[in-house]
Amino acid sequence: MSELINNRETEAASRTKRQEMLKEIIKELHQGKSVEEVKARFEQAVGDVTVAEISAMEHSLMEEEGIPVTEVQRLCSVHTAIFKGSIEEIHRSSKPEEQPGHPVHTFKMENREIERLVNFKLQLHVDRLKKGDDPAVILKLLEDLNLLMDLDKHYSRKENLLFPYLEKYGIFGPTKVMWGVDDGIRMLIKETKSLLAAHTTGEDLAYILTSLERTITEVNEMIFKEENILLPMALEKLTEDEWVKIAKESDQIGFCLAAPEQEWKPERAPLPEGAEAEEEGVPGGFVRFETGILSVQQLEAVMNHLPVDLTFIDENDVVRYFSHGKERIFARTKAVIGRTVQNCHPPQSVHVVNELLADFKAGRKDAEDFWIPVKDKFVYIRYFAVRGSEGQYLGTLEFTQNIAPIRELEGQKRILSQ
Repeated sequence: MSELINNRETEAASRTKRQEMLKEIIKELHQGKSVEEVKARFEQAVGDVTVAEISAMEHSLMEEEGIPVTEVQRLCSVHTAIFKGSIEEIHRSSKPEEQPGHPVHTFKMENREIERLVNFKLQLHVDRLKKGDDPAVILKLLEDLNLLMDLDKHYSRKENLLFPYLEKYGIFGPTKVMWGVDDGIRMLIKETKSLLAAHTTGEDLAYILTSLERTITEVNEMIFKEENILLPMALEKLTEDEWVKIAKESDQIGFCLAAPEQEWKPERAPLPEGAEAEEEGVPGGFVRFETGILSVQQLEAVMNHLPVDLTFIDENDVVRYFSHGKERIFARTKAVIGRTVQNCHPPQSVHVVNELLADFKAGRKDAEDFWIPVKDKFVYIRYFAVRGSEGQYLGTLEFTQNIAPIRELEGQKRILSQ
């Protein structure tokens, strides 16, 4: 335990020293030093840095060093150029959720901007209001809360894009509770704005300050819940294909205080050698089988009319094809083509997929069956090892069928339906 305490003390001392260095760097910019000079010193002396530390440093510059808010804001664009590269390089990761454009990355990016707004700007103006009932400060607070109303987009994406997928995996309680808290925060911001707009004397100042402090607390607590409960739970459950869908639909709702700089595109395997993509909707040519010849159009129509869903992955576990019937049991999008099958299953079930594929590749199994109830369906899922004429493993075929109507059959039928 003493070791833990010592570590915490060391970390705290290091953090304090780092913030002092940051303040010195910003003051040097203020005094006219070039960006390149300061950037070099920053990279050599500071190293790791977080957005929270930058925010704390800026607050300290205004409160303790007396640098005006307008001056710090003017310097923001300069020191952002210095810090941004370092922060991105330090935190760059191969994990999809930590790459720009991934919904989780976007949620967290917005949270950093929200923290900056409530813990830096809003808190600063709340502290100033505590010192005196100043109409100018009231206006600043109204501006801050108007910006904070942008939270609605952040919460709406969470509620309308992320929650439905979690509910698909049977997670209802946490989403309902969090949605209720989101609505409470929305209402709290609106009510606080109304109090500020109607404020004329100092009589209700204490109530307004309480409402403002509560707003800051509630927003920060929601950020903590998202990043320590909701998002880790979503990463455990959702497949990469589902994250792709969320990312593609996010801009229809909009973003909060910041938007992703680029579209997130997961890495995918190239098409097999010699394969050429046909113009969409205009298939051409014929496929010669041992027992006949079909045009590509006929073949695709046949596959899509089968009363089952088919998905084929090649010998490298890459999804190469799926049938596209009118009513698929499990949704598929074209974004899945070229991605590994492991990324198309919830993380908690990937070990089952890997074990099955290992058995197929080693020749220990040729098939495996599963069956599960899904709402009004009884789904029969079959996996077959696809092998060449000499027994070599070519891939795996997934065969999915709703057999609920079949299980209900009784007797016999020998005539056409009327």
